Amino acid sequence: MTDDVGVITGDLTVATTALPDGRARVEVQYTGAEEWYTLTGSPAPLPAAGLAALHDQVLARIREGDAAEVPR
Repeated sequence: MTDDVGVITGDLTVATTALPDGRARVEVQYTGAEEWYTLTGSPAPLPAAGLAALHDQVLARIREGDAAEVPR
């Protein structure tokens, strides 16, 4: 689920970026496209396990489908 265009499906690229305030921005795009969309729930607090752990959690939710959002 994105804030910009709602649900998107298909071959996606996911970018999880640490922000200076201790949160992370999560964006998705159709692979090969230029436009990036903000995943609903982003920016989100970074978990104690770090950026890679958050990215892995996001990927797992997206793979499950059902209008995935950033975990809180």
